[in-house]
This record gives sequence, structure tokens and C-alpha cells, in this order.
Amino acid sequence: MLDPGAEGWNGMHGLFNRALQCFLRDTYGDRVWQSVRKLSALKIEEFEPMLVYDDVLTWRVLASASRLLDKPQEILLEDLGTYLVSHPTMGRVRRLLRFGGDSYVDFLHSLDDLRDRVLLAMPELEFPVLCLTQDGDGHYALCCEQLPYRLYHVALGMLRAMADDYGALVYLECSAPAPGVARSNDCAITIRLLSAQFTAGRSFDLSALQS
Repeated sequence: MLDPGAEGWNGMHGLFNRALQCFLRDTYGDRVWQSVRKLSALKIEEFEPMLVYDDVLTWRVLASASRLLDKPQEILLEDLGTYLVSHPTMGRVRRLLRFGGDSYVDFLHSLDDLRDRVLLAMPELEFPVLCLTQDGDGHYALCCEQLPYRLYHVALGMLRAMADDYGALVYLECSAPAPGVARSNDCAITIRLLSAQFTAGRSFDLSALQS
């Protein structure tokens, strides 16, 4: 169970809240989303992408969804990460990530520059600094500075979905901080690339309006 009071992110950006809302509605239906709203005592109909919301509200929505769907919060967050890459309505996110290169290895090495690419389009967005390190052939570790630990699970889901997108076979694991420690710098996602071309992967055209 994720500790709802352990982390803050200086106000949760509306884009994340909107993504969480769309994920729940697209995946489980509007009836579930309305039930989540009711259980969360959410007074607004939907989140505005460009507004900033109190972190407590975000975690309350997540906790309500976890309770209603009987799924751990970390699993829901990983599923959200997968949704952001693979759902048809999220083509812009997929194109942004696929811009990193023609292979999963290229994509991993492009993560150090992802923040700059995102901020070119949305300079007001609070986006974490990503740091990829490599330890031996096919072994990597990804750290996300100033990112709340629970959001590492979103990154984990996105990394797994991108591996499928490229046709790569990977082993991923998210290390938790020590008890009582919530700093994201104490966390890391371990990435072990087992096969760079395990399957054909999904077709991709960067210039296409829809992927």
C-alpha cells in the first residue's frame, strides 16, 4: 500500500490528473469514474489539464479507484503508464517517446533529453530530470529526480509498454526507498534488456497524425 502522506510534488499538475481521469474512464467506463468522483468527494466534473491541484486530491482519487476496483494503487499506476503509451487517444505521447530513436536502446539513451523536449512544448510543466546509467551489457538504471516514489510506477508501466512497442524483451523492477524515506533520488527503475528484437513491434510513422 502506498503511503498517501509520504510525498509531495509542489501541487499535482492538471495533466497528470486529467490522464488519471481519462485512464479510468476509457478503461473501466464512465460509471466507474463517476463512482470514483463520488467516493473521492470530487466536486468538479473533470480535471483541467493546465491547472495545478493539491496533491492530496490526486491521491484521494487514486485511493478511491483502488478501493472500487480492488486493485493495488501501484498496479493502477503501472496500468496508467501503459495506457499513456498504448491507448489510441494517447498517440502524441507515443510519438514524443518514439522520437527518441529506432530501437529500445536508442529510446533509453534519449531519456536524458526527454525533459528538454517536453519543456520546449510546455515550458510551464513541472517535469522531472531523468538520469539513465548503464552497468554492463544490457543493464540500466533510471532515476527521476524530484519525482514522488509512487509515480515511478507510472514510469515503469511506460517503459514496459515502450518495450512492447519496439518489440524488445525486458525485465523491469522498481526499487523502493528505505522505510521513512520518500526522496525520489533514493529510488530507481532497474532495466535489464534481454532481447532488443524479440518481436516485430508496432509500426510507427513519426509524421503521421495518428499512430
